[in-house]
Amino acid sequence: MSSLTVGFIGYGNMAQAIAQGLVDAGVVRGNQIVACAGHFEKLQESTKSLGARALHSAAEVAVAADVVIVAVKPYLVEKLCKPIASELANDSTFVVSIAAGFTLERFAAFLPEQAHVVCTIPNTPIAVGQGVLVTESSDTLTDEQRELFHALFHDIALIETVDSSQLSIGGTIAGCGPAYAAMFIEALADAGVKHGLPRASAYRLAAKMVQGTGALNIASGTIPAAMKDAVCSPGGTTIKGVAELERHAFRGAVIDAIDAVEA
Repeated sequence: MSSLTVGFIGYGNMAQAIAQGLVDAGVVRGNQIVACAGHFEKLQESTKSLGARALHSAAEVAVAADVVIVAVKPYLVEKLCKPIASELANDSTFVVSIAAGFTLERFAAFLPEQAHVVCTIPNTPIAVGQGVLVTESSDTLTDEQRELFHALFHDIALIETVDSSQLSIGGTIAGCGPAYAAMFIEALADAGVKHGLPRASAYRLAAKMVQGTGALNIASGTIPAAMKDAVCSPGGTTIKGVAELERHAFRGAVIDAIDAVEA
């Protein structure tokens, strides 16, 4: 992929997380990345650390890039992409959208039929090669482009393909979930500090526990309920904590949070 250019239309936190992940994993070099954003001076600062190139417009990105990652808020997608539809609709370029809730059907309303598009929703752990990329099963990529898409991202994210109707909920779980996981880590750490642990140690213990539990779940294929049961000895300390979480409707609160996003 040494000759590939990856372009970002929009260069906020998620775009920067993807760029960081790609560079750190050795998928591309920093000088293979170009980006545009609303505030050019800020863009210059944010691209500097990776050695990426700051460009002035979406049109410049579309011309320069082989893979164009649309990383703006959904309400800006058509506004920015429709004027450069001809640049995006050629066999040497394909579009990866990370705009939440933006499906292939919505792109089809303003891009030519020959445009090559795949819609995804990533999450911030992609910056450290531990991300999730919830990907719409319908796309207009060629077989070669689809292979390139997987080659780009498989080292830094789990690529989970879902039906179009499931893109929103899949993206909510994977994309919003890190905020809820961070709150859980913070709460565990606060409890640790309350009981005498140094703050830094409490954060490390909580974060590594969450990371390891997720890794164990994926590696073993064990359902979470069975993993919970394996830690809960009869009359033991863990089951007492589980009962307290149940008393406060812990699982119901998590489900309510997802419902609030999807409402």
